[in-house]
Amino acid sequence: MRTLIIAEHDGQHLNEQVARAVTAAQHWQQPVDVLIAAAQADSLAAQAAALQGVSNVLVATEAGLQHPTAEHLAALIVPLAANYSVVLAAHSAFSKNVLPRVAALLDVNMLSDVLEIVNSNTYVRGIYAGNVLATVQSSDAKQVLTVRASKFSAAATGANAAIQSVTAPAAPEGSRWVAEAFNKSERPPLAAAKVVVSGGRALGSADAFKDVLAPLADKLHAAIGASRAAVDSGYAPNDLQVGQTGVVVAPELYIAVGISGAIQHAYGMKDSKVVVAINQDPEAQIFKIADYGLVADLFEAVPQLTAAL
Repeated sequence: MRTLIIAEHDGQHLNEQVARAVTAAQHWQQPVDVLIAAAQADSLAAQAAALQGVSNVLVATEAGLQHPTAEHLAALIVPLAANYSVVLAAHSAFSKNVLPRVAALLDVNMLSDVLEIVNSNTYVRGIYAGNVLATVQSSDAKQVLTVRASKFSAAATGANAAIQSVTAPAAPEGSRWVAEAFNKSERPPLAAAKVVVSGGRALGSADAFKDVLAPLADKLHAAIGASRAAVDSGYAPNDLQVGQTGVVVAPELYIAVGISGAIQHAYGMKDSKVVVAINQDPEAQIFKIADYGLVADLFEAVPQLTAAL
């Protein structure tokens, strides 16, 4: 049998987590195929074909796949799944939307946010916001799962996998894409950034995010993140939330400014290579995660740090 990876992309570029999913898929020691579903797929297919470890790239093109719904993608994936023993994707909002529906239609269990693949049907997952690691085993003949991309290295490029077309079904009539709204920024995407500067409720306002955090992020060419408390308070938009119910990040450097370090937030950033915390409360939980901690007033320390860079 084979493994099928569902590729996430923006229409022009593959999400960098796809390369990490390819590495995860090597644990089954069987051929790995990548599915590209898009309105225009030539460039995306070439990017996927270049990943080492990929045997075939399946390309499905249809006008409705410009903005695919979970229903549309499931209608494409489920028939293809007959030829695969494993269907997987990197854990993200995209895959959390699509693969549970695929698993339900296949009448199998869905395993989400897998941290380690022990063998062909045994996995390590985090529960209780990552505070407990559970080893679980699936008896299903077909495994459907998402993997925590930060736990796997990215597959190298330089390969030349075969590319073949597959038939894409028409978009189902029950749902359709209407519109999307998101914040445009010249900063790197939060999930893929090498440096992330995150702010918490202690910043006190949306203006402080702009006036205090933005200059530091600009100096470090960093993405800006936020705690759930900051988002709920209206200081930052939802798409900047880092944590269990937000974006999971694993940058080379994570700077937590005015963040207490609740377990929900820690879940989303504790895989960061180096964590720096700035907080006025010496008892803040974030200091238990941080590699470097500074007990100081953020409104004094952050501008000083920015000026020193």
